[in-house]
Amino acid sequence: MNGVRLGYLALEVRDLDAWEAFATDVLGLQVAARTVNALSLRCDDWEQRFVVSAGAADDVACVGWEVDDAPALEGVAARLRAAGIECAEGSVAEAQARRVARLLKTRDPAGHATELFFDAERATAPFYSRHLHSPFVTGEQGLGHVVVSAPDPEASLRFYRDLLGFHLSDRIVCAVYGHPVDITFMHGSPRHHSVAFGGAQRKRIHHFMLEVASLDDVGLTFDRAMRAGLRITQTLGRHPNDRMFSFYAKTPSGFQFEIGWGGRQVDDATWKPTTYDHISEWGHHPPEMLAPRHGATTTEKTNARTSGSRGEVRGDR
Repeated sequence: MNGVRLGYLALEVRDLDAWEAFATDVLGLQVAARTVNALSLRCDDWEQRFVVSAGAADDVACVGWEVDDAPALEGVAARLRAAGIECAEGSVAEAQARRVARLLKTRDPAGHATELFFDAERATAPFYSRHLHSPFVTGEQGLGHVVVSAPDPEASLRFYRDLLGFHLSDRIVCAVYGHPVDITFMHGSPRHHSVAFGGAQRKRIHHFMLEVASLDDVGLTFDRAMRAGLRITQTLGRHPNDRMFSFYAKTPSGFQFEIGWGGRQVDDATWKPTTYDHISEWGHHPPEMLAPRHGATTTEKTNARTSGSRGEVRGDR
């Protein structure tokens, strides 16, 4: 199977102005186009990476996955249809709106709108950010990663592995602040993972991740997020599996974003999936757990003293 990587995200949001301010002033993205009801955003040489439309959902509307070429797209379509999963060729107008050559539309096992495409349009002008000192890490690794809601993780595993062409990277199985965690991470490019899932979420995705090329840009984005009054959900920390140094905060629509640096890359010729029993080497603490608010319950105070501590790993065979 050919490569597959995160290409774009389409969002439907209640407050378009808030998203424009968040995207440009916190994340450091560039506005490619803006109308009364829609906004497209850049982070590299692509014409657009985020398509943001006004609407009531306040959620991700669609995840777009890039494949290498027309034969790769046709191979995905054949596998989907052989598995009895409905998929449809996008219209010329739909492909033009996404700035891609061809488009295939389907849904994952959780019902999330999923698009596959190839040959995205490149911009004529270089990407420019008012805030970043380094570029976003994209290219052959794709836009970044998403953690999608998956009420049936086994069905999602089969869909992304057997039909879209992803490979297992690893799993994390542990308890974090008293909550059980069982997350599967999958890659279709050198990026350690482009998609992950671990159960049902309140929104269609738990978070999306963008990687920057300097550690300082993570810290500067963290500062901008705090100054903007965004809710920091997990402080600075490092994951054991992808080695990403990052933090998490809430977008204006309620799902989260992660900004990271130093992500690990995989080589399928030598890669061996591993199951980890801790979610972070250090950090990534919910701020309220580190400093329980006045009047916190006994349970909350206990949780503040209990983190997903670092442990050993075991190899999956």
